[in-house]
Amino acid sequence: MLPWTALSLALSLRLALARSGAERGPPASAPQGDLLFLLDSSASVSHYEFSRVREFVGQLVGLLPLGPGALRASLVHVGSRPYTEFPFGQHSSGEAVQDAVRAAAQRMGDTNAGLALAYAKEQLFAEVAGARPGVPKVLVWVTDGGSSDPVGPPMQELKDLGVTVFIVSTGQGNLLELSAAASAPAEKHLHFVDVDDLHIIAQELRGSILGHAKEALSLAQMQEQTLQLEQQSKLKEYEAAVEQLKSEQIRVQAEERRKTLSEETRQHQARAQYQDKLARQRYEDQLKQQQLLNEENLRKQEESVQKQEAMRRATVEREMELRHKNEMLRVEAEARARAKAERENADIIREQIRLKAAEHRQTILESIRTAGTLFGEGFRTFVTDWDKVTATVAGLTLLAVGVYSAKNATSVAGRYIEARLGKPSLVRETSRITVLEALRHPVQVSRRLLSKPQDALEGVVLSPSLEARVRDIAIATRNTKKNHSLYRNILMYGPPGTGKTLFAKKLALHSGMDYAIMTGGDVAPMGRDGVTAMHKVFDWASTSRRGLLLFVDEADAFLRKRATEKISEDLRATLNAFLHRTGQHSSKFMLVLASNQPEQFDWAVNDRIDEMVRFDLPQREERERLVRMYFDKYVLKPATEGKQRLKLAQFDYGRKCSEIACLTEGMSGREISQLAVAWQAMAYASEDGFLTEAMMDARVQDAIQQHQQKMQWLKAEGARPKGDQPLPPSTQAE
Repeated sequence: MLPWTALSLALSLRLALARSGAERGPPASAPQGDLLFLLDSSASVSHYEFSRVREFVGQLVGLLPLGPGALRASLVHVGSRPYTEFPFGQHSSGEAVQDAVRAAAQRMGDTNAGLALAYAKEQLFAEVAGARPGVPKVLVWVTDGGSSDPVGPPMQELKDLGVTVFIVSTGQGNLLELSAAASAPAEKHLHFVDVDDLHIIAQELRGSILGHAKEALSLAQMQEQTLQLEQQSKLKEYEAAVEQLKSEQIRVQAEERRKTLSEETRQHQARAQYQDKLARQRYEDQLKQQQLLNEENLRKQEESVQKQEAMRRATVEREMELRHKNEMLRVEAEARARAKAERENADIIREQIRLKAAEHRQTILESIRTAGTLFGEGFRTFVTDWDKVTATVAGLTLLAVGVYSAKNATSVAGRYIEARLGKPSLVRETSRITVLEALRHPVQVSRRLLSKPQDALEGVVLSPSLEARVRDIAIATRNTKKNHSLYRNILMYGPPGTGKTLFAKKLALHSGMDYAIMTGGDVAPMGRDGVTAMHKVFDWASTSRRGLLLFVDEADAFLRKRATEKISEDLRATLNAFLHRTGQHSSKFMLVLASNQPEQFDWAVNDRIDEMVRFDLPQREERERLVRMYFDKYVLKPATEGKQRLKLAQFDYGRKCSEIACLTEGMSGREISQLAVAWQAMAYASEDGFLTEAMMDARVQDAIQQHQQKMQWLKAEGARPKGDQPLPPSTQAE
């Protein structure tokens, strides 16, 4: 059935093509085409220029063969809105077209050439608007060179329709724009001529238009011949297709038989597999039943053992209870017998007690009489001997002087030992080695003494500009220590978790100095003892042989403005002691202050600061470096060493670190470190110890939500009235 259908379709197609060729007939011999004149009729053209252009168009129309079987002409004005003077086919002779051109009046308005071109495409050159299909289309645009709207897009749409564009410019137009608007090549389709010399190019423009029409006519004839040859070749192809369809039908039938056999074979195999599956299922069910039976027997055996153990335990407890009762009965019997014997011997016992008491009283009286006699004789002898009295008074005086001197010497020695060997109570952490620490950890102390100076920025990730600045500070500090010069005081401020404390430690180690860390929150609770503790800190710092970097974290907690009423008298006295000890630069210690709110400092504190460094939140490049560093430290390195219960799934670690750096915008270095520790904890909490990409993404989303919640709390806290306290810098940046 399929081959006969294809054969009938091919025959019908052949008849249709033959009929189409017969209806088309021979091509026309006269030049045909639709010619549209687009005249600049706006207010930018004077009446004289418009009259000269109108005369030029009338002259050009008289030179062209116009008529229903030849060229048709139309005229459109360019103004604020396009206006059609006469459409295609309205005038059937050249004289009528010339009369219509001479009668055209100037429209004035803006020069909206782009709008006129779009109008020509939709209303004149479209087949639905009356344009003849298959004939050349020519546009002659006479302009003074300017347009109020863009002409490029609508002109390109006309060219896409096959319209040939000739442009005659009577002004100083843009050569590049007009060359792009005219058809290629521009030297044949673009003419720059004065308005009084338009008649010079009339013959040349007529020849170009007629030549284009003749070329289009020849091209149409060649296309017609090519179309007939293509139809003949297609007819042969259809005949070959019919033969191919017959062979294809035979092949399809064979393929259907093969598929039927394959399907039957597949069904037999599926049936056999299903039967095998049922057999395996029955065997598995039997195994499960046997396993359940074995488990039931094992459970019964365990219950029997438990019952026997309970009986044995009950027997032992019963024996212990009976033994305890017997012991209690024995003790009770012995107590009764002892009480009975004591009742029977009560008189004898009382007589013995009376005799012992009388003897003891007589002994005490004799001792008192003997001691009084001896003391009285000795005191009388001492009073009558003046040498003994003088020696006794001198001894007591020397004893009092010795006690007072020993007390003061002990106090002085204690203060000396505390200043040299101890650690002040305000210092939370220090790298300075004490005698007690050297005795406790001699190996670690030896390593610290033999260690080389570290890089000041090792493990510290900062922006390039800040990194260059703090590196200069580190180099200057190290050279200051080498030359025994005066140290400079530094203030580091910015949001929390941006690396201020870490850099202070690295700066001390890089410079070969000791460091000591104290926090401003420990000063206020000391009350009156704050002044003494502050002096002890600076006395202790002055005794360092290597130089001491004193880092005061959260310095704004006690270095507040003294003019405010919120500071206590004890804290004000402590602040005065601090200002007294830092009034001049020292070659013994270097002061480094860290604060999130430096605007709360007392003015005298600001006067003692030599350099201020702002630590901002890390940007994208710094966050990516931080993520990679902490990922290697807490995840990748433990996973590769294999010493811990941590394994890492296979994924692109570098790409994941870059993505996380983009997502963690606004986070500090401490928050990124906490995120890496959270990845490690999540791997430890998993069953197999594997850390996957999905687990990392989940922790990142939790960290982002927590950071957003913290920022909301900061904003809410900043919105409350707080007197003269400004917002933290991190809140202002947010």
